[in-house]
Amino acid sequence: MTADEVAVFARCLGAGGVGLFPADTVYGLAADAESADGVRRLYEIKRRPPMPSAVMFLSLELALAALPLVGPRTRAAFERLLPGPLTLIVSNPQGLFPLACGDRSDRLGVRVPALTGALTPLQAVERPLIQSSANLHGGSDARRLADVPAEVRTAVDVELDGGDLPGTASTVVDVSSYEDDGTCSILREGAVTRADLERSLS
Repeated sequence: MTADEVAVFARCLGAGGVGLFPADTVYGLAADAESADGVRRLYEIKRRPPMPSAVMFLSLELALAALPLVGPRTRAAFERLLPGPLTLIVSNPQGLFPLACGDRSDRLGVRVPALTGALTPLQAVERPLIQSSANLHGGSDARRLADVPAEVRTAVDVELDGGDLPGTASTVVDVSSYEDDGTCSILREGAVTRADLERSLS
């Protein structure tokens, strides 16, 4: 994966396209978070009805700048936990990124992957992305580009090959009440264990 390939990927998404890309966990599909056409096609490719999806930022700075109402306690948690294989569910009183929220505009999933090694060129993408795993609805996560179903690969507009990935999806953590009481709850345990999470926040 080269810088030029990533630039093509970013331009494609900016024009309303859907891309196939490697995150720090598994391969995913991505659309510009503000492109209704791109997001609609992403769901069509997965053969999945629209539902809440995480917004992915490819740097922590971009994420924090896009979420101005994240309080100081939650912001500190972001800085301890991200980037990494976590999806954090935050309160969303402004209703930001409505295409990602589905029928829960008061909550938003936020993902900031750790982009190192072969994935480093992806850091150049500055737009927020709506992302979902690169599979058909209910299918297995893809660790390699070759593991992505052919129906998905032929339907996307651009794909990036980041080699073999760890293969375990992100851990989903609800931090929507963290600002008030310092508590959080794991909604799906994945690449980060409960013990890892507790150590990071202690």
